[in-house]
Amino acid sequence: MAFYDVVVFDYDDSNDTGSGDTDFAGELCDIAVSHDFQRIFLPIVYGIIFILGIVGNGLVVIVMGYQKKSKNMTDKYRLHLSIADLLFVLTLPFWAVDAASSWYFGGFLCVAVHMIHTINLYSSVLILAFISLDRYLAVVRATNSLSARRLLAERVIYIGVWLPAALLTVPDLVFAKAHVTGTRISCDRIYPEEGNVIWRAAFHFQYVLVGFVLPGLIILICYCIIICKLSNGSKSKIQKKKALKTTVILILCFFICWLPYCVGILVDSLLTLNVISLSCTLEASLQKWILITEALAYFHCCLNPILYAFLGVKFKKSACNALSLSSRSSHKILTKKRGPISSVSTESESSSALSS
Repeated sequence: MAFYDVVVFDYDDSNDTGSGDTDFAGELCDIAVSHDFQRIFLPIVYGIIFILGIVGNGLVVIVMGYQKKSKNMTDKYRLHLSIADLLFVLTLPFWAVDAASSWYFGGFLCVAVHMIHTINLYSSVLILAFISLDRYLAVVRATNSLSARRLLAERVIYIGVWLPAALLTVPDLVFAKAHVTGTRISCDRIYPEEGNVIWRAAFHFQYVLVGFVLPGLIILICYCIIICKLSNGSKSKIQKKKALKTTVILILCFFICWLPYCVGILVDSLLTLNVISLSCTLEASLQKWILITEALAYFHCCLNPILYAFLGVKFKKSACNALSLSSRSSHKILTKKRGPISSVSTESESSSALSS
């Protein structure tokens, strides 16, 4: 995972890359319980997120691909979001194996998986901010926002989402390495010994700022303005209630999923910098907190297809059309392969269908 160095359990006393950088006055913390929890918990959770993420986001990508009509701005954001989430969940099996046993995939894949994980983790969250901006323009500035919305969806998204996300993978390219820790091989970011604490804290603060605070503020401000606009609008009560409910759900889901994990990362950074005094109990509790809340944050990529695609009426119609189109096309392919069918074969197929 992108911040695996936060929860690395290092059994080599001479190695100082784990989260316990402070000497507890000779006190040696027992982290075996936390390690056992990680080895069981992470593979199960990552496996569930992987399956749900592949199914949900894969279906969105397939439906978008089957759409023959020109895609509107919302569809373009859905496609960007689903691709980012799909690529992100593809890295989870690697981390599951790493957590359960060891890193068996070599140094090149260690760097590659780190980079894919990082770019799609950041891009997924930043795309959500762009979607909130698009909805703000569509609802609040509805009369003259079409050109601005098209510019955001077709041009600015590459500069404001994919380019920054790609640049943020540079630390993975430089620091991610497969290395031996005790009796196992791990794939982590290994920072220089000189200034190790500063490096780790700086990247953690960067993650909280770029991956949560900045997009979170944009999402919160845009949707709060939208709520005010809808509350004072002239729509019917039923439409207004439905729109307000959807908006509140989007805000709550984002902050419920991401806030606990970012709080854990922030506390870990403060402990690393010795701003907060560290104890064995606090370290063990923080490690478990980060593991659990990280899983909750990653689960948001499984909710995105539901929140931003399947709740929409138009997308449901497109999904039904895509499924019916695929079934018709597969039927035509089978008919062509079979060629002309004799009356004997038709009778046998009919009887087998009746008996089944």
